[in-house]
Amino acid sequence: MEQPAVTTAPNRSRRLSIVVPCYNESEVLPETQHRLRDLLDSLTQAGKITPDSEVIFVDDGSRDTTWELIRACHREDERIHGIKLSGNRGHQTALLAGLASAKGEAIVSIDADLQDDIGAIEKMMDEYIAGADIVYGVRNERRTDTTFKRTTAEWYYRLLARMDVEIVHNHADFRLMSRRALEALKSYSEVNLFLRGIVPLLGYRTAIVHYERAARFAGESKYPLRRMLALAINGITSFSAAPLRMIAVLGLLVSAFSGCMILYILWIRLFTTQGVPGWASSVIPIYLLGGIQLLSIGVLGEYIGKIYLESKRRPRYFIDDSV
Repeated sequence: MEQPAVTTAPNRSRRLSIVVPCYNESEVLPETQHRLRDLLDSLTQAGKITPDSEVIFVDDGSRDTTWELIRACHREDERIHGIKLSGNRGHQTALLAGLASAKGEAIVSIDADLQDDIGAIEKMMDEYIAGADIVYGVRNERRTDTTFKRTTAEWYYRLLARMDVEIVHNHADFRLMSRRALEALKSYSEVNLFLRGIVPLLGYRTAIVHYERAARFAGESKYPLRRMLALAINGITSFSAAPLRMIAVLGLLVSAFSGCMILYILWIRLFTTQGVPGWASSVIPIYLLGGIQLLSIGVLGEYIGKIYLESKRRPRYFIDDSV
């Protein structure tokens, strides 16, 4: 089938930077850098990127030989660069550190595990050349995920949509951004980073490239259930006040339910002989109101904790070494 012609936007520099956050990725890194180098060669020969394009690996405080491998890659190919953070600051912060160091006019972020299709970067460049400032890599389906992860991810995206959080369905952090979109992103100074929620707020021209997500090439996932839950909560509380409004609604519902229970208890007390004196009127409010209060305090605490972290204005990261 003949492909439609790509309309080139005027004055678009084609210097590409590919940012790859890494945490204990020594098992997969040799293959990742090999494929990315081949991609740079292919796109350069096709005239879609300039020869001074680069790959930036960001070592997020790894405990294995990840940094030594990055240094070795740089010695073999000067297009490969590396940044070593002074400690483990988390995937989102490591990604932002790499984006801030990128010199290209088109900047692609991709994970090191080779689950995202490196070949889709060429299609992203086509969209960028055609005028898009942000190109989202969106997986077609989740066949490589477990049933639990696939189901919870679908529920999570639906929950975000109901809370009016603007997010691209089935998109993680595989995307291309133009230089002006990246500069706009850098103006966001918040500590609680959820980039897949921030980027859609930039408002520039966007495009979507679909791809097939593969299984992890080697090693283990760096996002266990604990970290996935933390990221999910961060995504909700960073972009929506809906949980606070839900507390107010829940309070009204509990009040209505309590009123009904009062009428029911009075009916048993006045018109039957089944009631145990003092039991219902003591136990029901204790369990019901106690649970609601703990839930409400937890939600409020999450928001107050974010305010506390943001108010200190601490630096997001420190760079220990770079090549």
